[in-house]
Amino acid sequence: MSEKMHASTAPSELEKQTVRRVVWRILPFLIVCYLIAIIDRGNIGMASLQMNEDLGLSKAVFGLASSLFFVGYFLFEVPSNLAMQKIGAKIWISRIMITWGIVSVCTAFVQSSEMLYVLRFLLGAAEAGFFPGVILYLTYWIPAKYRARVIATFMVAIPAANFIGSPISGAILSLDGWYGMRGWHWLFILEGIPAVLLGIAAFFVLSNRPDSAGWLTAEQRNWLSSTLAAENAQRKAIGHISLWQLLRHKHIWMMALIYAGASAAGTTLSVWSPQLLKSFGLDNFTTGLVNAIPYGLASVLMIVWGRSSDRTGERRWHTALTLFLIAGGLLSAFISQSLSGSVVILSLVLIGAYSMKGPFWALASGWLSSSTAAAGLAAIGAVANLIGGGLMVNVYGMINQATGSHTLAMVPLAVLCAAGGIAVLVMGRKSSLRVDAHAQVK
Repeated sequence: MSEKMHASTAPSELEKQTVRRVVWRILPFLIVCYLIAIIDRGNIGMASLQMNEDLGLSKAVFGLASSLFFVGYFLFEVPSNLAMQKIGAKIWISRIMITWGIVSVCTAFVQSSEMLYVLRFLLGAAEAGFFPGVILYLTYWIPAKYRARVIATFMVAIPAANFIGSPISGAILSLDGWYGMRGWHWLFILEGIPAVLLGIAAFFVLSNRPDSAGWLTAEQRNWLSSTLAAENAQRKAIGHISLWQLLRHKHIWMMALIYAGASAAGTTLSVWSPQLLKSFGLDNFTTGLVNAIPYGLASVLMIVWGRSSDRTGERRWHTALTLFLIAGGLLSAFISQSLSGSVVILSLVLIGAYSMKGPFWALASGWLSSSTAAAGLAAIGAVANLIGGGLMVNVYGMINQATGSHTLAMVPLAVLCAAGGIAVLVMGRKSSLRVDAHAQVK
């Protein structure tokens, strides 16, 4: 399916009313849920400002602990998404959120690096399936031509979580000594409880499919179901194939490579940027405020970029250019190593990392048939997060510890993003996107 296949005529009043009602019903709630997810997986970066010294963690050990989240995430993401497809979003997303909230709270009570390793792995296993599950869930509700802007709006939770979470986490750290506990203890407790509460709410807020949505009129349900069915009937670059064939498909691995660069940049900086900024002599609260600046910019621009992709119907260059921006921003660290220069570099990198997500996931979901979307989206996310989060967070920590340089530690990230940008341009050519007739199950 061409990436420029989008409606050339003005949408009908029924279409506008239906899409508007669906978006306002499910999107704000999912954004809040994802915001809490990003805070809970990334608050270890702010916690490290106290926790590392308390537990005697070296930079390499801290990097390993942070990255184990993505090992658990990788192992359980595909099974989790397949379970959601079978069980339904109401129950499965609720289960995911309650479980990760409990694990996050338990992290407050770790007393050794080994305990931290276990809980970070369990947090990844608990959260696995939430993001690809939501992307899959949105394909059940959002027609293709609206998907990039909706996904970009949903994913604004990532930079928004750091924009909001960094100052909040800095303030919570100042509760040090309250009721005999350290600030980082309170950080995990107070930021883990909302996930449990939202998980309970998810069961009542979410509907599994349009045909069970009592909050839509019959006419709206019929229009939405028929529109999505017509889209799913179109042939895709990756058709109906077995799970094993899917996991060996070259396009899945190429898409994982493409997404790994943005995933690595966003994840690595969320973990390490607080320590980078504090190295300029800032206190904990000021570190949180300064760390929020790049995320605030990224929150706005990723929505603008997603709308641009939907308006033009173009996905490939909207994805590739953001990856090249990340690579250029990371390499510019060799030019300026001041506090203001570091904030500019972080801003460029994070704008690219988050602006990429809307066009990319709209592109990826358009390449997958409805029967392969659950496993395919999860596989892409799992592999990309293992490379981008599990591997690159570790690599950054090891290079930083060995050289004492945050700048040199950014070089592998820049190479990965540049490779991803080239890959999406190569993969997006029509010759690369022809439907493999032999892969189709008759």
